[in-house]
Amino acid sequence: MTTVHDIPVNTLAGESTSLGAYRGQAVLVVNVASKCGLTPQYAGLERLQKSYADQGFTVVGVPCNQFAGQEPGSAEEIQTFCSTTYGVSFPMLEKVDVNGAGRHPLYTELTKAADADGAAGDVQWNFEKFLLNGDGEVVARIRPRTEPEAPEVVAAIEGLLKS
Repeated sequence: MTTVHDIPVNTLAGESTSLGAYRGQAVLVVNVASKCGLTPQYAGLERLQKSYADQGFTVVGVPCNQFAGQEPGSAEEIQTFCSTTYGVSFPMLEKVDVNGAGRHPLYTELTKAADADGAAGDVQWNFEKFLLNGDGEVVARIRPRTEPEAPEVVAAIEGLLKS
């Protein structure tokens, strides 16, 4: 059975990898954008990364330009923006499509998961979050307007962490 751990992805630097590098860890996969009203969520994502990285957790950012062209930059521009504006230390993947005919295979799998209201399908907007357990299964789908540090998100992450 194929899991999200087995799907090839590229880092923002263009190197081949997969989420299998995080097998056994909790992972929060987030489609991100630099010019969105929700872009300040980077700060909360980075705080989660810093708070829980040593307990078997990572955020993985996935730039996407499908929502009102809010991630137009090159890989280098995205990397510079994230590091200088928000001090992002979590891994970033290459810019991909999360919806439509060109949807990346990673998002083909992730979008099968339903949110708390039972709705699956297309990503709604930038900063939609998918929380994966150590086996690569989606255990929570969090819609874009929910802040990364919302109590329900933190509780879900903490429920997956190594004690």
